[in-house]
Amino acid sequence: MSLYILFLVVLFCLAISDLMVGVANDAVNFLNSAIGSKVATRRVIMIVASVGIMAGALFSNGMMEVARKGLFFPQFFLFSEVILIFLAVMFTDVLLLDFFNTFGLPTSTTVSMVFGLLGAAVGMAFLKVGDGGLIMVDGVNKIAEIGDFINSSKALAIISSILLSVVFSVVFGVVVQWISRLIFSFNTEKTIKYYGSLWGGVAISAITYFILIKGMKDATFMSKENYEIIKENTLAILAVTFVLWVLVLQLLTWIFNTNPLKIVVLAGTLALSMAFAGNDLVNFIGVPLAGFEAFKAFSANGGHDLLMAVLLGDIQTPAYFLIVAGIIMVITLWLSKKARTVTETELKLSRQDEGSERFGSSVFSRMLVRRVVSMDTFFNTVLPKSLVEKMSKRFDQTQLVNRNVKEVDPPMFDLVRASVNMMVAAILIAIGTSYKLPLSTTYVTFMVAMSTSLVDGAWGRDSAVYRITGVFTVIGGWFMTGLAAFTVAFLLSIFMGWAQLIGVLLLISFAVFAFYRSNIAHNQREIDKLETAEEVEETKSKDTMFQKCNKAIIKTLNTINGLYHDTSGLLISEDRKELKKQWKISTQLEEKLLNKRNKLYQAIPDSPASDSVEATHFYVLTLDYLRELAHCTKLLVEPVYNHVDNNHKPLIAAQAEELTKLAAQVDTFLKLVISSLEDNSQLKLDNVIAEQVKVNTMVKELRKNLIKSIKRKEVGSKTSMLYLSILSETRNILIYSVNMMRIQLDFTVSVKEEK
Repeated sequence: MSLYILFLVVLFCLAISDLMVGVANDAVNFLNSAIGSKVATRRVIMIVASVGIMAGALFSNGMMEVARKGLFFPQFFLFSEVILIFLAVMFTDVLLLDFFNTFGLPTSTTVSMVFGLLGAAVGMAFLKVGDGGLIMVDGVNKIAEIGDFINSSKALAIISSILLSVVFSVVFGVVVQWISRLIFSFNTEKTIKYYGSLWGGVAISAITYFILIKGMKDATFMSKENYEIIKENTLAILAVTFVLWVLVLQLLTWIFNTNPLKIVVLAGTLALSMAFAGNDLVNFIGVPLAGFEAFKAFSANGGHDLLMAVLLGDIQTPAYFLIVAGIIMVITLWLSKKARTVTETELKLSRQDEGSERFGSSVFSRMLVRRVVSMDTFFNTVLPKSLVEKMSKRFDQTQLVNRNVKEVDPPMFDLVRASVNMMVAAILIAIGTSYKLPLSTTYVTFMVAMSTSLVDGAWGRDSAVYRITGVFTVIGGWFMTGLAAFTVAFLLSIFMGWAQLIGVLLLISFAVFAFYRSNIAHNQREIDKLETAEEVEETKSKDTMFQKCNKAIIKTLNTINGLYHDTSGLLISEDRKELKKQWKISTQLEEKLLNKRNKLYQAIPDSPASDSVEATHFYVLTLDYLRELAHCTKLLVEPVYNHVDNNHKPLIAAQAEELTKLAAQVDTFLKLVISSLEDNSQLKLDNVIAEQVKVNTMVKELRKNLIKSIKRKEVGSKTSMLYLSILSETRNILIYSVNMMRIQLDFTVSVKEEK
């Protein structure tokens, strides 16, 4: 009995963790339209979402049956087997969602739970069939088969509904956004006055339908009779709601000059956050609650194992479980850093303006963009010119761009698109719920957001390939979610079925370690991102540009000097493990400097008009030289690591001694460069050039010595190539360092002349 009490405690601990990682993942569903359009301050948006979450948690109950009996037949499993199935599902869910959150990729908690349950049930069924177990079907014993334990028809219905939701989200998002943009255009200041209240009435009526069908359906206080009354009178309720909201919004527009679309977006935020808590709460606590019900039946049976037919019945979830779950989700929503990371992914993919792109390009995205460009050209030639011109005016973004230029921190998209995101997502989820299809709210909201941004022309020629790659990366992650959840849960259920208590304890240890590592990785990425953002922001000021330039050079040269010195010593000692660390550092340094340069190009348009173009020009050149220095260092470190990693012959004693002296000479040179940055003068530059000549003379001598060694056949070809590579990149580091010093001297003169 005590063993299963421990298992139950672990289940509820995992439920708390799952609530936290689940909110971090799903906050994107109900926050992004409000945050992206800046409909209100972040504090107000979070308060609205928090109210929705608490309300949705209290309404949640009906979908809990999916965790108990929706995907497998519990009457064929013993309690000792069911509790391990649930543990496997929760371990899988927590680890998988935390992995996606760490990398800022939104995925589906529904898919994770569904495929986790399938995988764990199949794994346990595999063990039972392997033991030659029997099951009772219609009062008759029969030899068990894996298919007998799985509700395959229900599983296929859930999977197909999730896939269909993606298709419908794209289609309806494109159509509704295109119509709404034809109505409002991008010049919403005029059109809102005429059509805003009507549009708001339609949108809020749709959101009301969503709340009635989706939110109230399985509310703890809603009886079936009352729900049927609401369902039968839905059209009348919507008609009255539409008229009332049109009148209210129009009065607010006349009296307080309120933008009705702001009310639509906030109402949508409230509704979607309710849906998240009401629908997706099953994904986080449904499995532990099912385990709790199974344990109560087990205890009532005197602690003797029994088949879990009890899970087939209707079970009412205690309200205090729902309240506690709601509180945990609200706290996580306010405090989770990973929630912001996931939110940023969708916002960057759907923002209206251009900028740095998180994702690269792919062959498929390039091909797709070429096809779309060709189609656009074709339709422009086929359709009447007058029609094309009229439509183009409705999609003209000139006024929007002009407004955004005047704002310090403009919204990523306007309220028209935000309201469409909310309305379409709410309708699709409500319709799916009315047909009892457990749609993925993540898939629906994400694909609607992507389709509306596509219609708005957010994916321009300069960003389309990167945005499309990002979208397909996220979608690919969705398929990976299902495959990974099934596979991991399958293996974990088999492992725990075999190892029992020891297996559970090992998995707890692994989960804690995985959380620790993922948080470290996420925090480091956030620190790097913050540093880059601060550096770019400071370069907008002419007064700090020169100081930031010096600071960047000193920091980079110190890193390069350390890499050069350590790599030389590690090559001589053939320390493969430490060399791998040096290679990673050199790679990260190059990527960071490239990202910093790209960020600077974006900051140039925002810099004050009084700033010197000449000074900015010098700063850009300096960053280019820093990146070249980092690139040379990587080209030096990488071959050294590969040489040792492939177990090639080491350096001979004479070469090891020469390389040690060269590293010391390079160290002297780089330290002189660093000290010279504090007082840029021609004299300092002359000293640096003199030191460069000394190092180049040494490099020349070492190259001659290598040629002599090759002729005497003292060294092999692999070692010779590596040694030549080191000497070549050393020479390049010297050249770029001196060139950078010359740029800095010119930079100093430029700054002094401006003053």
